[in-house]
Amino acid sequence: MNRRQFLRAGGLVAVGTVAGCAGSRGDDSPRVTTDSPAATGETTGSATTDGSTTTTETTAGDHTPGAYTVQTVAEGFASPWSLEPLADGRLLVTEQGGRLQLVDPAAGTVTRVPGMPTVFARGQGGLLDATLHPEFPAEPFLYLTYSAAGEGSESTTHVGRGRVDLDAPRLRSFERLHAAEPFVESSGHYGSRIAFDREGGLYVSVGDRQFKNFGPDHHGQRLDTELGAILRLEADGGVPADNPFVDEPDARDTIFSYGHRNVQGLARHPETGAIWASEFGEQDGDEVNVLRRGDNYGWPVADEGCTYGSGDPIGVSHSDRADVTAPVVSWPCGSGGFPPSGAAFYDGDGFPEWRGDFFVGGLASRSLVRIGGDRETAAVEQVLLAEREWRLRDVATAPDGSLLVAVDDDPAPVVRLVPA
Repeated sequence: MNRRQFLRAGGLVAVGTVAGCAGSRGDDSPRVTTDSPAATGETTGSATTDGSTTTTETTAGDHTPGAYTVQTVAEGFASPWSLEPLADGRLLVTEQGGRLQLVDPAAGTVTRVPGMPTVFARGQGGLLDATLHPEFPAEPFLYLTYSAAGEGSESTTHVGRGRVDLDAPRLRSFERLHAAEPFVESSGHYGSRIAFDREGGLYVSVGDRQFKNFGPDHHGQRLDTELGAILRLEADGGVPADNPFVDEPDARDTIFSYGHRNVQGLARHPETGAIWASEFGEQDGDEVNVLRRGDNYGWPVADEGCTYGSGDPIGVSHSDRADVTAPVVSWPCGSGGFPPSGAAFYDGDGFPEWRGDFFVGGLASRSLVRIGGDRETAAVEQVLLAEREWRLRDVATAPDGSLLVAVDDDPAPVVRLVPA
């Protein structure tokens, strides 16, 4: 078996009991266990917002709020980018180079799913997000975002779908639904995540492709380009009649919101139905936004970050402009930032204290944050996994109530957090 080996102890291996931004790494060597670590009375930590820990002793049946155990589900992926849990306990994982893997914890297998589109796997591009149709399996579609080439070295973000067979794994009849315009010569800032709203609208994030003209003519501030925007489509790729700019002749009718730099996390709030987004800043200036129809989120004319290298402000603060929408959480210039990637709301039963909270994975920040509150009161309430120093690419709630995390560091595992 190659490095994509499945680690088994009932399909899992515990790799240490931690809580939050706690302690030292300890022994990271996997160890096979058939018992729940929380049932052995071992010591666990409970994280605080500043990364310190308090220590409590747990016994069988106890759960200390905020405390968790980390278990490895599978490892050896090649740049895992997206996690899509299935109702039966299996898991789809995209790899940036272009492969889709089906993980079966019960069987202890990882199976490659053929039928994928050709991707432009350079720089930050490749195979990106994967999301099942909200009415799956009645609607047997798997949606993908990916970068693909046009003429020469130009490329852009694409979204497409195919009929996914999970019994004899294969993606069939794949079709491109939309390619963001324009194609450009850049291999950065493709976005790209997918989310569905309650009405079945398909949201796709498209990055600004790293253009550095930080003024009013930047792609993020233009409505005649789909770069630096959130697009809203019908499930079949059509344009919703109620999109905000459908009646403006010089605007792209696909745009739902604009003024974005590089959104790599999208998730629907389980109660309000609002779509939340995690977004990369330049130097610091990272954001969490709640999307609203037709709103301008400021990039780059209003931003809380600073220019790489110089530390000079980019534009003005959101608070200085009445025509832009401010983030609900931000890491301003000088804060050290939190370069975010995938995000998810926790809606499981394993951690009742986390239900409804927004989890965002960090790349250069190498931790996971839990954001509580609503649009008006959102704030970071817990920092998790910082002691492991992992680049965290995606996060998802599993049907069993655990929290799944994709790690973009060797040996590139998918891990899960379970109550301790």
